[in-house]
Amino acid sequence: MAAGNNSFDAIVVGTGISGGWAAKELTEKGLKTLVLDRGRMVKHGEYPTASEHLWELPYAGRPTQADLQQQGVAQRSGALSQATKHWFVNDVEHPYIEKQPFAWIRGYHVGGRSIMWGRQSYRWSPMDFEANAKEGIGVDWPIRYQDLAPWYDHVESFIGVSGQAEGYEQLPDGKFQPPMAMNCVELHLKQALADKMGRAMTIGRTANLTAPLPHSPQRGTCQYRNLCVRGCPFGAYFSSNSSTLPAAEKTGNMTLRPNSIVHELIFDANKDRASGVRVLDAETGEQMEFHARVIFLCASTFGSTQILMNSVSSRFPDGFGNDSGELGCNVMDHHLGVGASALVEGFEDQYYSGQRPNGIYIPRFVNIGKDKRPYLRGFGYQGGAGRTGWTRLLGDSALGADLKTKAADPGPWRVGLTGFGETLPYHDNRVMLDPTRKDKHGLPVLAFDAVMRENELKMRQDIAVEAAKMLEAAGFKDVHTYHGGDHLGLGIHEMGTARMGRDPETSVLNAWNQMHACKNVYVTDGSCMTSSACQNPSLTYMALTARAANHAVQELKRMNL
Repeated sequence: MAAGNNSFDAIVVGTGISGGWAAKELTEKGLKTLVLDRGRMVKHGEYPTASEHLWELPYAGRPTQADLQQQGVAQRSGALSQATKHWFVNDVEHPYIEKQPFAWIRGYHVGGRSIMWGRQSYRWSPMDFEANAKEGIGVDWPIRYQDLAPWYDHVESFIGVSGQAEGYEQLPDGKFQPPMAMNCVELHLKQALADKMGRAMTIGRTANLTAPLPHSPQRGTCQYRNLCVRGCPFGAYFSSNSSTLPAAEKTGNMTLRPNSIVHELIFDANKDRASGVRVLDAETGEQMEFHARVIFLCASTFGSTQILMNSVSSRFPDGFGNDSGELGCNVMDHHLGVGASALVEGFEDQYYSGQRPNGIYIPRFVNIGKDKRPYLRGFGYQGGAGRTGWTRLLGDSALGADLKTKAADPGPWRVGLTGFGETLPYHDNRVMLDPTRKDKHGLPVLAFDAVMRENELKMRQDIAVEAAKMLEAAGFKDVHTYHGGDHLGLGIHEMGTARMGRDPETSVLNAWNQMHACKNVYVTDGSCMTSSACQNPSLTYMALTARAANHAVQELKRMNL
């Protein structure tokens, strides 16, 4: 970029869930904003497999051995296929070190994981922001639910979240579009849980449009294809590519630069502020600098932390903003891979329309009120019921007319519940830079040393047991529990590592997502989280980002940054 053309009002690093929102909010408030992403450009609609049928994909969609050698981490979550592999990084080119097993699932492209996310959008509740303080765990959140509630409203109104208002205390209602419908088996389960166990169940709250959004005419409503992970050409689910980045571009205030690897923040000791970022061009190898009055780090939990750790100066010898020693610590994720499934009888004459890209949600019921368990916090369930399709016959011995006849009939009903459990913040669950190993760009890689501990392992046992109890209460047959790997990362809800807090000695960020030690740097992705709750966190990232951007603009006007 030509000299004199590298200064902006704001710089946003990353274009995923948080970065897209930072870009939208800052540009709409009048700031000339440079948005940097380390990956290739992806414009809305540039989703190469979005409309391919399974039989049109190579190898029936399955990953090859070569794919698994290069992208085995993504496959740990079952996400890798011929339809999705272009969204996940090459592990050989972008390695990391696992001192303990950890699945770091990444996508390096404009839009980041907002293209592949599960879209489940739940508010945290008042008790989620209060739990650390009440139980003496970690540090206290510097905010409460009421601080974030208007920003949840703001985000939900823009992205479009379909769901049913229920009045649950542990799962606050939001600004909802019409809910998707449960099928007959799910309605039966809902009624059984209410009648026999006094437990609640609702349709999933998902960022898939069930009605038009007047402010986003480029987005269509959900077509019930359930191919969301490939990218939606209709714009029916929220992604940065279909929603926030077009909104930012519309202002004329955004400069978007892909293939731009931010590897260091520049600290100006004279002004006691960050003056900009150092960038490596991923295609040419060119080194460059960009400058701004305010910087938003939204590069993903570990991406932002990696940048901060790599930004060493005489002021910050242990990483940018790391006066507390908490940078890289308190790694959290949600439990995944534990629950139960069952066979359903008695509904053979019923079916459903389309392939709903959403399931059911059972909100947390443990350690609430009189319910006490031998562990802290709790879990919710996601899942659903459906009839098995023609793919059940891939290994069948029938051929010709017999195979066609079998394929014409829907398979049996099955139902499953998967638990999403909270993990606690432990200082010793951490990620570090390893200077002995480099990625293909010559930058030091991350090393993970984080495990589930006694509290989490007790919870996992309970998740499986309670799932089975609920399926049995509904009268389902052949109930089986399952318990997959108990290592972190599989939930793809990584959090912590640059947490918010009230005290600069025990946290990296303040109540506005500002660095305690450098007020013009904001961090609003998952690294800012002080605890993990058990709800999917992306909606909270978006609300925190919008709130932080509003604060940054106000502070700029007051000449405080």
